Amino acid sequence: MPRILGVDLPNDKPTHISLRYIYGIGPTTALEVCAKAKVLPTRKAKELSDEDIARLAAILDREYVVEGPLRRQTQQNIARLRDIGCYRGLRHRRGLPVRGQRTRTNARTRKGPRKTVAGKKGVKEMR
Repeated sequence: MPRILGVDLPNDKPTHISLRYIYGIGPTTALEVCAKAKVLPTRKAKELSDEDIARLAAILDREYVVEGPLRRQTQQNIARLRDIGCYRGLRHRRGLPVRGQRTRTNARTRKGPRKTVAGKKGVKEMR
């Protein structure tokens, strides 16, 4: 099982798919990295030689922000928004959707499971 930047890549998948297991690498970037490292993207990850793995790791380390530094950068950006007290920062602080989605219904992923509020007994609606 090849290991690049502290991430174990799955053996039985093609290289360009295996590289996606690294945080910050998607389909396009994976193909770009394979091309720069002169590695055939369709080769299985277990067939990669140590030289191939070293080339891939060097390119990722040198040219891309991935894994730990990218996670740290994202957290710093969110912390900055919270500190300056902008609208997006307040939404992050309260655990609500940040990008303008509705919250009257849906938004359960951000808000978590429903907290049921007990209804008042004996109060009838006047029409």
